Amino acid sequence: MVEAWALVEDGIVAESHDADRLVPWWSFTKTVLAATALVLVRDGLVGLDDPVADKPYTLRHLLQHRSGLANYGGFRAYHEAVERNDEPWPVPELLSRLDADRLRYPAGEGWDYSNIGYLVIGQLVETISGSDLNEALRRFVLKPLGIENARIAGKRADLAHAALGSAAGYHPGWVYHGLLAGSVADAVLLLDRLMAGHLLPPSLLGEMLTPFVLPGPVPERPWTVPGYGLGVMTGETSSGRRVVGHTGGGPGSTIAIYRTLTGARARTAGFFRTSEDQAKTEKDAFRLLEG
Repeated sequence: MVEAWALVEDGIVAESHDADRLVPWWSFTKTVLAATALVLVRDGLVGLDDPVADKPYTLRHLLQHRSGLANYGGFRAYHEAVERNDEPWPVPELLSRLDADRLRYPAGEGWDYSNIGYLVIGQLVETISGSDLNEALRRFVLKPLGIENARIAGKRADLAHAALGSAAGYHPGWVYHGLLAGSVADAVLLLDRLMAGHLLPPSLLGEMLTPFVLPGPVPERPWTVPGYGLGVMTGETSSGRRVVGHTGGGPGSTIAIYRTLTGARARTAGFFRTSEDQAKTEKDAFRLLEG
């Protein structure tokens, strides 16, 4: 099993193990997508509470998983196709299979984790920026935060040297909102710099950190008061610490990147392992934060 981790204190990597290894960031990509969308809000190119493409949901709804859009996480045919190592379905086929135009609840009146919602965010970013998603993320977030080597993986070859565990040969196109691949150290530094205010003004960072509090605790996960902000998981852990960040998982591996919101000293930590046990990976990231 591959394990890699890093701890940042005062903006510097203080402790690490194999932290420069290339790994899939899975749903930590959502945090980077959200930061990109909020840069567009910062620059007056889109409104956080304006309807998106004449739909009943807003960018805020999409970022907070409150749009009512479906998710493919529980779609059996999707997982069967991934297990067969099929080529990813074209986006129109995915949306048709999910009946994605039908909202599962009125926008803003519920909560349900939705990768489709983040696909829409990625499409919006591309439309507004006039560039592909990889270039938009690089220009608006990665480069300004000093992250040079993370990239959207678009084909199998892009993950040829990544730690994938049992999922060798996985096609990143199955992550429809885009799959960033980079080092654990870069993921931790990105979150640390983002939360330190190096990219967004305090007002927008505050919006990002304001959670929709979910019914908790989460079974078998180290959360007592879980919540979801704008592209970030945030709340209180079972050890009583308030944190912000994101956990991600896919075939063969998991990653958890978090920063403390309480305590005298800000710490940011990340843990990756080639196991699909998200609870254990979160616990190890939270353990690093406790010192």
